[in-house]
Amino acid sequence: MRHTPLILGATVALLAAAGLAGCAADKPPVMVPVTTTSTSTATSTVTTPPLATLSRAQIEAIVNSPDRSAADRTNDIRRHPVDMLMFIGIKPGWTALDVFTGGGYTTELLARAIGPTGLVYGQSRPRNPDSPPPRPAAPEGGAMSPAAAPPPAPRGAADMLADRGAEMKAAGVAAAPIAFVALPFDNPVPPEAIGKLDLVTLMFNYHDLGWLGTDRASTNRAIFDALKPGGYYVIADHAGRPGTGISESGTLHRIEESFLKSEVEAAGFRLAAEGDFLRNPNDPRDQNTPNPPQPKDEFVLKFVKP
Repeated sequence: MRHTPLILGATVALLAAAGLAGCAADKPPVMVPVTTTSTSTATSTVTTPPLATLSRAQIEAIVNSPDRSAADRTNDIRRHPVDMLMFIGIKPGWTALDVFTGGGYTTELLARAIGPTGLVYGQSRPRNPDSPPPRPAAPEGGAMSPAAAPPPAPRGAADMLADRGAEMKAAGVAAAPIAFVALPFDNPVPPEAIGKLDLVTLMFNYHDLGWLGTDRASTNRAIFDALKPGGYYVIADHAGRPGTGISESGTLHRIEESFLKSEVEAAGFRLAAEGDFLRNPNDPRDQNTPNPPQPKDEFVLKFVKP
Protein backbone atom coordinates (compact mmCIF):
# COMPACT_ATOMS: atom_id res chain seq x y z
CA MET A 1 0.00 0.00 0.00
CA ARG A 2 1.30 3.47 -0.91
CA HIS A 3 0.03 6.47 0.96
CA THR A 4 0.00 9.74 -0.94
CA PRO A 5 -0.10 12.77 1.35
CA LEU A 6 -1.84 15.86 -0.01
CA ILE A 7 -1.12 19.47 0.79
CA LEU A 8 -4.31 21.52 1.01
CA GLY A 9 -3.43 25.07 1.94
CA ALA A 10 -0.92 23.51 4.30
CA THR A 11 -2.25 20.03 5.19
CA VAL A 12 -4.66 17.22 4.54
CA ALA A 13 -7.26 14.75 5.76
CA LEU A 14 -10.13 12.06 5.15
CA LEU A 15 -12.13 8.75 5.58
CA ALA A 16 -12.19 6.27 6.45
CA ALA A 17 -10.52 5.34 8.79
CA ALA A 18 -7.38 6.44 8.17
CA GLY A 19 -4.44 8.40 7.17
CA LEU A 20 -2.91 7.77 3.84
CA ALA A 21 -0.52 10.47 4.66
CA GLY A 22 -0.40 9.09 8.11
CA CYS A 23 -2.49 9.77 11.18
CA ALA A 24 -3.19 13.18 12.55
CA ALA A 25 -1.02 14.19 15.47
CA ASP A 26 -1.73 12.32 18.69
CA LYS A 27 -3.75 14.12 21.31
CA PRO A 28 -1.67 15.76 24.04
CA PRO A 29 -1.21 13.66 27.18
CA VAL A 30 -4.04 13.96 29.69
CA MET A 31 -2.92 15.15 33.11
CA VAL A 32 -4.82 13.22 35.78
CA PRO A 33 -4.70 14.53 39.37
CA VAL A 34 -3.79 11.84 41.92
CA THR A 35 -4.49 12.12 45.64
CA THR A 36 -1.43 11.38 47.80
CA THR A 37 -1.34 9.46 51.08
CA SER A 38 0.53 12.32 52.73
CA THR A 39 -1.12 14.78 55.08
CA SER A 40 0.14 17.46 52.73
CA THR A 41 -2.39 19.26 50.62
CA ALA A 42 -0.13 18.97 47.60
CA THR A 43 -1.08 16.80 44.64
CA SER A 44 1.00 15.11 41.99
CA THR A 45 0.20 14.33 38.38
CA VAL A 46 0.69 11.31 36.18
CA THR A 47 0.77 11.34 32.44
CA THR A 48 -1.61 9.06 30.57
CA PRO A 49 0.09 8.12 27.29
CA PRO A 50 -1.87 8.69 24.10
CA LEU A 51 -3.52 5.71 22.45
CA ALA A 52 -1.22 3.88 20.09
CA THR A 53 -2.21 3.30 16.48
CA LEU A 54 -2.51 -0.40 15.70
CA SER A 55 0.43 -1.87 13.81
CA ARG A 56 0.09 -3.86 10.60
CA ALA A 57 0.89 -7.05 12.51
CA GLN A 58 -1.89 -6.34 15.00
CA ILE A 59 -4.36 -5.59 12.21
CA GLU A 60 -3.37 -8.73 10.31
CA ALA A 61 -4.03 -10.78 13.44
CA ILE A 62 -7.49 -9.21 13.74
CA VAL A 63 -8.36 -9.85 10.10
CA ASN A 64 -7.01 -13.41 10.24
CA SER A 65 -8.98 -14.28 13.37
CA PRO A 66 -10.32 -17.83 12.78
CA ASP A 67 -13.81 -17.01 14.08
CA ARG A 68 -14.57 -14.52 11.27
CA SER A 69 -17.23 -15.75 8.87
CA ALA A 70 -16.54 -17.33 5.49
CA ALA A 71 -18.62 -14.60 3.85
CA ASP A 72 -16.50 -11.86 5.40
CA ARG A 73 -13.30 -13.62 4.37
CA THR A 74 -14.56 -13.75 0.80
CA ASN A 75 -15.35 -10.05 0.98
CA ASP A 76 -11.80 -9.42 2.20
CA ILE A 77 -10.47 -10.32 -1.25
CA ARG A 78 -12.18 -7.27 -2.72
CA ARG A 79 -12.09 -4.93 0.27
CA HIS A 80 -8.44 -5.22 1.43
CA PRO A 81 -9.30 -4.74 5.14
CA VAL A 82 -5.69 -4.68 6.37
CA ASP A 83 -4.83 -1.85 4.00
CA MET A 84 -8.06 -0.05 4.91
CA LEU A 85 -7.51 -0.20 8.67
CA MET A 86 -3.89 0.85 8.24
CA PHE A 87 -5.02 3.79 6.11
CA ILE A 88 -7.53 4.82 8.75
CA GLY A 89 -4.88 4.69 11.45
CA ILE A 90 -7.26 2.89 13.77
CA LYS A 91 -6.72 3.17 17.54
CA PRO A 92 -8.11 1.17 20.48
CA GLY A 93 -10.67 2.98 22.57
CA TRP A 94 -12.10 5.11 19.78
CA THR A 95 -15.78 5.92 19.35
CA ALA A 96 -16.77 5.35 15.73
CA LEU A 97 -19.83 5.54 13.50
CA ASP A 98 -20.23 3.37 10.39
CA VAL A 99 -22.79 5.08 8.16
CA PHE A 100 -24.77 2.77 5.85
CA THR A 101 -23.80 -0.27 7.92
CA GLY A 102 -25.57 -2.75 5.61
CA GLY A 103 -24.70 -6.28 6.68
CA GLY A 104 -22.11 -5.00 9.14
CA TYR A 105 -18.86 -6.06 7.46
CA THR A 106 -17.05 -2.79 8.19
CA THR A 107 -18.85 -2.27 11.51
CA GLU A 108 -17.53 -5.58 12.85
CA LEU A 109 -13.98 -4.90 11.69
CA LEU A 110 -14.04 -1.54 13.48
CA ALA A 111 -15.36 -3.19 16.65
CA ARG A 112 -12.60 -5.79 16.58
CA ALA A 113 -9.90 -3.17 16.04
CA ILE A 114 -11.19 -0.59 18.52
CA GLY A 115 -11.63 -3.14 21.28
CA PRO A 116 -13.71 -3.25 24.47
CA THR A 117 -12.75 0.22 25.71
CA GLY A 118 -14.39 1.86 22.70
CA LEU A 119 -17.81 1.96 21.04
CA VAL A 120 -19.01 1.47 17.47
CA TYR A 121 -22.34 2.70 16.12
CA GLY A 122 -23.77 1.07 13.00
CA GLN A 123 -26.29 3.28 11.18
CA SER A 124 -29.01 2.48 8.68
CA ARG A 125 -32.17 4.34 7.92
CA PRO A 126 -35.44 3.27 9.55
CA ARG A 127 -37.37 0.55 7.76
CA ASN A 128 -40.97 1.09 6.77
CA PRO A 129 -42.73 -2.28 7.08
CA ASP A 130 -45.61 -1.04 4.94
CA SER A 131 -43.56 -0.23 1.84
CA PRO A 132 -40.71 -1.93 -0.01
CA PRO A 133 -37.28 -0.31 0.20
CA PRO A 134 -36.34 2.00 -2.67
CA ARG A 135 -34.31 0.49 -5.48
CA PRO A 136 -31.87 2.07 -7.92
CA ALA A 137 -32.48 2.04 -11.66
CA ALA A 138 -29.99 -0.85 -11.96
CA PRO A 139 -28.67 -3.22 -9.28
CA GLU A 140 -25.04 -2.74 -8.35
CA GLY A 141 -22.27 -4.83 -9.86
CA GLY A 142 -24.31 -6.66 -12.48
CA ALA A 143 -26.33 -8.65 -9.95
CA MET A 144 -29.72 -10.12 -10.83
CA SER A 145 -32.39 -7.57 -11.60
CA PRO A 146 -34.86 -6.87 -8.79
CA ALA A 147 -37.58 -8.71 -10.68
CA ALA A 148 -35.50 -11.88 -11.02
CA ALA A 149 -34.00 -11.82 -7.55
CA PRO A 150 -35.59 -13.85 -4.78
CA PRO A 151 -37.37 -11.83 -2.12
CA PRO A 152 -34.97 -10.67 0.60
CA ALA A 153 -35.10 -12.33 3.98
CA PRO A 154 -37.08 -10.28 6.50
CA ARG A 155 -33.94 -9.28 8.39
CA GLY A 156 -32.62 -5.79 8.81
CA ALA A 157 -29.33 -4.26 9.79
CA ALA A 158 -30.27 -4.32 13.49
CA ASP A 159 -30.67 -8.11 13.41
CA MET A 160 -27.44 -8.66 11.51
CA LEU A 161 -25.42 -6.44 13.83
CA ALA A 162 -26.93 -8.19 16.85
CA ASP A 163 -25.87 -11.54 15.38
CA ARG A 164 -22.34 -10.28 14.79
CA GLY A 165 -22.04 -9.00 18.33
CA ALA A 166 -23.34 -12.25 19.80
CA GLU A 167 -21.02 -14.37 17.66
CA MET A 168 -17.95 -12.34 18.67
CA LYS A 169 -18.94 -12.61 22.33
CA ALA A 170 -19.39 -16.37 22.01
CA ALA A 171 -15.95 -16.63 20.41
CA GLY A 172 -14.37 -14.64 23.23
CA VAL A 173 -13.39 -11.72 20.98
CA ALA A 174 -12.47 -8.59 22.93
CA ALA A 175 -14.45 -6.26 20.66
CA ALA A 176 -16.10 -2.91 21.14
CA PRO A 177 -19.84 -3.03 21.77
CA ILE A 178 -21.88 -2.37 18.63
CA ALA A 179 -24.90 -0.07 18.92
CA PHE A 180 -27.34 -0.03 16.01
CA VAL A 181 -28.99 3.30 15.23
CA ALA A 182 -31.94 3.72 12.87
CA LEU A 183 -31.65 7.27 11.56
CA PRO A 184 -32.14 8.99 8.19
CA PHE A 185 -29.08 9.41 6.01
CA ASP A 186 -29.34 13.20 6.03
CA ASN A 187 -28.86 13.14 9.83
CA PRO A 188 -27.17 9.81 10.62
CA VAL A 189 -25.63 10.64 14.01
CA PRO A 190 -27.28 9.63 17.31
CA PRO A 191 -27.70 12.69 19.56
CA GLU A 192 -25.60 11.21 22.34
CA ALA A 193 -22.60 10.90 19.98
CA ILE A 194 -22.47 14.52 18.80
CA GLY A 195 -19.04 15.94 19.47
CA LYS A 196 -17.72 12.58 20.72
CA LEU A 197 -16.78 10.67 17.57
CA ASP A 198 -13.17 9.92 16.62
CA LEU A 199 -14.06 8.29 13.31
CA VAL A 200 -16.88 8.10 10.78
CA THR A 201 -16.76 5.65 7.86
CA LEU A 202 -18.93 5.50 4.75
CA MET A 203 -17.87 2.54 2.64
CA PHE A 204 -18.93 2.35 -1.03
CA ASN A 205 -22.33 3.96 -0.47
CA TYR A 206 -21.84 7.71 -0.74
CA HIS A 207 -22.93 7.43 -4.37
CA ASP A 208 -26.21 5.83 -3.23
CA LEU A 209 -27.12 9.06 -1.46
CA GLY A 210 -27.58 10.45 -4.98
CA TRP A 211 -30.31 8.19 -6.30
CA LEU A 212 -31.89 8.06 -2.82
CA GLY A 213 -32.40 11.83 -2.97
CA THR A 214 -30.58 12.45 0.32
CA ASP A 215 -29.61 15.97 1.34
CA ARG A 216 -25.89 15.22 1.23
CA ALA A 217 -24.91 18.67 2.50
CA SER A 218 -26.95 17.93 5.62
CA THR A 219 -25.29 14.50 5.93
CA ASN A 220 -21.80 15.97 5.79
CA ARG A 221 -22.61 18.82 8.19
CA ALA A 222 -24.05 16.38 10.72
CA ILE A 223 -20.94 14.23 10.52
CA PHE A 224 -18.67 17.28 10.83
CA ASP A 225 -20.51 18.41 13.97
CA ALA A 226 -20.36 14.92 15.48
CA LEU A 227 -16.60 14.47 15.15
CA LYS A 228 -14.10 15.71 17.69
CA PRO A 229 -11.52 18.21 16.37
CA GLY A 230 -8.95 16.06 14.60
CA GLY A 231 -11.52 13.33 13.98
CA TYR A 232 -11.58 11.45 10.68
CA TYR A 233 -14.24 10.96 8.00
CA VAL A 234 -13.18 8.10 5.71
CA ILE A 235 -15.02 7.45 2.45
CA ALA A 236 -14.45 4.75 -0.16
CA ASP A 237 -16.43 4.56 -3.41
CA HIS A 238 -16.51 3.43 -7.04
CA ALA A 239 -14.84 5.95 -9.35
CA GLY A 240 -16.80 7.63 -12.11
CA ARG A 241 -15.55 9.44 -15.20
CA PRO A 242 -14.68 13.15 -15.23
CA GLY A 243 -17.73 15.36 -15.61
CA THR A 244 -20.29 12.77 -14.47
CA GLY A 245 -20.62 14.03 -10.89
CA ILE A 246 -23.18 11.86 -9.11
CA SER A 247 -25.42 11.44 -12.18
CA GLU A 248 -24.62 7.72 -12.58
CA SER A 249 -25.24 6.78 -8.96
CA GLY A 250 -28.32 4.69 -9.70
CA THR A 251 -27.14 3.13 -12.96
CA LEU A 252 -23.38 2.54 -12.93
CA HIS A 253 -23.13 2.97 -9.15
CA ARG A 254 -20.23 5.35 -9.50
CA ILE A 255 -19.36 8.90 -8.45
CA GLU A 256 -16.77 11.32 -9.73
CA GLU A 257 -14.00 11.59 -7.15
CA SER A 258 -13.48 15.35 -7.46
CA PHE A 259 -17.23 15.90 -7.09
CA LEU A 260 -17.30 13.96 -3.83
CA LYS A 261 -14.27 15.84 -2.51
CA SER A 262 -15.87 19.21 -3.18
CA GLU A 263 -19.09 18.24 -1.39
CA VAL A 264 -17.30 17.00 1.72
CA GLU A 265 -14.91 19.93 1.86
CA ALA A 266 -17.86 22.31 1.64
CA ALA A 267 -18.92 21.05 5.10
CA GLY A 268 -15.61 22.24 6.58
CA PHE A 269 -13.46 19.13 6.22
CA ARG A 270 -9.89 19.12 4.92
CA LEU A 271 -8.59 16.29 2.79
CA ALA A 272 -5.78 14.56 4.69
CA ALA A 273 -4.90 11.55 2.56
CA GLU A 274 -5.79 9.38 -0.42
CA GLY A 275 -5.45 5.61 -0.62
CA ASP A 276 -4.49 3.91 -3.86
CA PHE A 277 -4.78 0.29 -2.73
CA LEU A 278 -8.15 -0.20 -4.50
CA ARG A 279 -7.32 1.65 -7.71
CA ASN A 280 -7.59 -0.06 -11.10
CA PRO A 281 -6.39 2.21 -13.93
CA ASN A 282 -7.56 -0.35 -16.52
CA ASP A 283 -11.24 0.10 -15.60
CA PRO A 284 -12.80 2.35 -18.28
CA ARG A 285 -15.38 3.41 -15.64
CA ASP A 286 -18.19 3.37 -18.21
CA GLN A 287 -20.06 0.27 -17.02
CA ASN A 288 -21.55 -1.06 -13.82
CA THR A 289 -19.48 -4.24 -14.06
CA PRO A 290 -16.27 -3.63 -16.04
CA ASN A 291 -15.94 -5.56 -19.28
CA PRO A 292 -13.79 -7.62 -19.55
CA PRO A 293 -14.45 -8.60 -15.91
CA GLN A 294 -12.06 -6.90 -13.52
CA PRO A 295 -12.22 -4.95 -10.25
CA LYS A 296 -13.83 -1.55 -10.35
CA ASP A 297 -11.56 1.44 -9.98
CA GLU A 298 -12.19 2.62 -6.40
CA PHE A 299 -10.85 5.54 -4.41
CA VAL A 300 -10.40 5.94 -0.65
CA LEU A 301 -10.32 9.39 0.92
CA LYS A 302 -9.55 10.47 4.45
CA PHE A 303 -10.89 13.83 5.62
CA VAL A 304 -10.18 15.49 8.95
CA LYS A 305 -12.13 17.96 11.04
CA PRO A 306 -9.74 20.86 11.74
